Amino acid sequence: MLEQLWQASGLYQVSGGQAVMMGVSLLLLYLGIARKFEPLLLVTIGFGGLLSNIPGVEIATGDGLLHLAYVVGIETGAFPLIIFMGVGALTDFGPLLANPRTLFLGAAAQFGIFATLLGAVGMTSLGWTDFTISDAAAIGIIGGADGPTAIYVAGQLAPDLLGAIAVAAYSYMALVPMIQPPIMRLLTTKAERKIQMVQLRKVSKAEKIIFPIMLLLLVGALLPSAAPLIGMLAFGNLMRECGVVDRLSDTTQNALINIVTIFLGLAVGSKLVADQFLDLDTLFILCLGMVAFAIGTAAGVLMAKLMNLLSKTPINPLIGAAGVSAVPMAARVANKVGLQENPQNILLMHAMGPNVAGVIGSAVAAGIMILFAN
Repeated sequence: MLEQLWQASGLYQVSGGQAVMMGVSLLLLYLGIARKFEPLLLVTIGFGGLLSNIPGVEIATGDGLLHLAYVVGIETGAFPLIIFMGVGALTDFGPLLANPRTLFLGAAAQFGIFATLLGAVGMTSLGWTDFTISDAAAIGIIGGADGPTAIYVAGQLAPDLLGAIAVAAYSYMALVPMIQPPIMRLLTTKAERKIQMVQLRKVSKAEKIIFPIMLLLLVGALLPSAAPLIGMLAFGNLMRECGVVDRLSDTTQNALINIVTIFLGLAVGSKLVADQFLDLDTLFILCLGMVAFAIGTAAGVLMAKLMNLLSKTPINPLIGAAGVSAVPMAARVANKVGLQENPQNILLMHAMGPNVAGVIGSAVAAGIMILFAN
């Protein structure tokens, strides 16, 4: 009787890989709770990882809740799309419309995505890894610093790498305040960091209503594979700006996105299992994700410096770093670094322009990846 009870216990059945993955899950919980790094996702992903690695628990396989959430929400792409709708409802595109030039900063920051794609392909050609083109495309999207987009692309192109890609994407999003400032300071002078930008013009309500509609029509006409992500972003934003569906907008911004975030995190955590996570490819994914994020940050800053050479109206290069899609954290970091050099220089609203442009840019990049790598 006692022997049977012992053999049925988790302690008897646990493998070394499961123990390691439970440690990783506990680390994610620590980062989310104690360090407050992207807690909405890291807490749910970490707890999902714990559940999926307890021996004898079938919640992440078969008819288990987490497996069903993964199949329904991630394999179909539903959860990332719903979150994109919520992001749209939470986003004010006013700063981008007031200063359309910042669209170029958001576009430049996506360079990290394509540079990392080439890096992953190059590593495979050298025999270091065995990534397919689809795998490389899914890894590259980490450079956009957009968790839902990374999950959406990985779910379609490389579902076996989803856990590592999701953890890398959200980890680097959480580490924006640590990763970006050294790169920003390295590539700018003190005088450039002190540049004060002119006040943004007031954007009319009509402009804000027309923008998401035109955005969807333009992207849908040129790149249909990006239309699902851009469409949900545009729909959420239209609900916010039109002023006639406030109840729907409020639900999307709060209850709906919160519910989906819970199940998305748990479903992603269910893929933090040893046979999918504990291999050399995962280490390469984490390293490539860091490189992608650094290149995207640098590209945005350098694009701002280039634009200053071609324009009479100066742009503070710090806001170029906000071109990555970590909304609104990247914009806050740009503002904080600017304030350290000039306490009178408020860059937050200026940085929100490239920040929301980066969201659009990462969705377009995702569409390109899906089109050519699928």
